[in-house]
Amino acid sequence: MVNFNVAEALSRESVWYEKFRYEDAERQLQEYLAKVEDLPSSGSAIPSSNLTSRLHQLEQENKELKKVTDDLRSLVLSLESRVKTLESSKPASQSQVSTAPKPVASEVKPAAADDDDDVDLFGSDSEDEEAERIKQERVAAYAAKKSNKPALIAKSNIILDVKPWDDETDMAEMERRVREIKSDGLLWGTSKLVPLAYGIKKLQISTVVEDDKVSVDWLTETIQEIEDLVQSVDIAAFNKI
Repeated sequence: MVNFNVAEALSRESVWYEKFRYEDAERQLQEYLAKVEDLPSSGSAIPSSNLTSRLHQLEQENKELKKVTDDLRSLVLSLESRVKTLESSKPASQSQVSTAPKPVASEVKPAAADDDDDVDLFGSDSEDEEAERIKQERVAAYAAKKSNKPALIAKSNIILDVKPWDDETDMAEMERRVREIKSDGLLWGTSKLVPLAYGIKKLQISTVVEDDKVSVDWLTETIQEIEDLVQSVDIAAFNKI
């Protein structure tokens, strides 16, 4: 009896114990409906702005391509018309020239007999002699002019390194002995002492020689003959003048 009264009392009570479940279900339903409303229907779909812009660009490209095609067609037609005009206006003179009859040798009129009297058969000999005389005079004048022109003298500028035996060698005496070497076409220039090693110095001296008169080998061998002062001779520089 007690249980019946409790159940009856609870059934008459106005408190809703599962209200949160109802609210969750209603919220999920509203979210679902909102998503469905955002999706466009298949029959009334509106193209996006990107698609519209792309379609417009394609239409512009199609128009430009059509214009280029029309211009090319017009150019080809114009060239074809020009070629036909040139071919129709080509002169037919070539065929006429090829078919023209050649002149017969018998049609050439012989020269009058009186014309032979005016021909000088021996007049060319005097003209050839005059031309030969003028040629010989010009050759002789050129040869005389060439003989009077001074011939170029080939010269060389040489820098020699003259090395002593040791640091006790009298370098002033060495230079004096070197400059005593004389020859036609030999001209000594400036000189200086260049340090080598361990206090030893070499004599570096320049000279100008005429190639046809002075041999470089003869000059170096002559300097090396100063055996008491000179150990060796090297060519530091050699330049044609």
